Amino acid sequence: MAFSEFELKKHEKMLKAYIEKHRPPAHIRNEIDLGYRQAGQSVEIFEIRSRWDNPKEKMENPVAKATYVKTQDIWKIYWQRADQKWHSYVPHPTVKSLEAFLKVVEDDECACFYG
Repeated sequence: MAFSEFELKKHEKMLKAYIEKHRPPAHIRNEIDLGYRQAGQSVEIFEIRSRWDNPKEKMENPVAKATYVKTQDIWKIYWQRADQKWHSYVPHPTVKSLEAFLKVVEDDECACFYG
C-alpha cells in the first residue's frame, strides 16, 4: 500500500529540508549536487555529478535508501556497496521514523553513505 497524499507531502518537506541543508555551495552545483526520490514505500538520496568523460551529461550516485515496512511500523536503512547492491546498514538497520533515518544518514558514523 502506498503512502497517503498527506504522508507523501510530509516526507517531501523533510527530504527537501535535508537536501537543502546538505547541498554543496551554489557555485558548484552544476558539477555536484544532491537529490532524492520517493518510489512506493522507499525514499532514496543520491548525488548528481557530471560525468568525468562528458561533463554535459549527469549521473546519479546512490547515497542512502530507506524502505518503510508498514506491518512492523519501521524504516529499514540501506547503503550501496561497491557491488552495486543495497545492504542493510548494520549500526542502525531500522529506525522508527523518516526523521530518524535522515539523522542516521547525516551522522554517517561508519562513513558508508558519503564515504
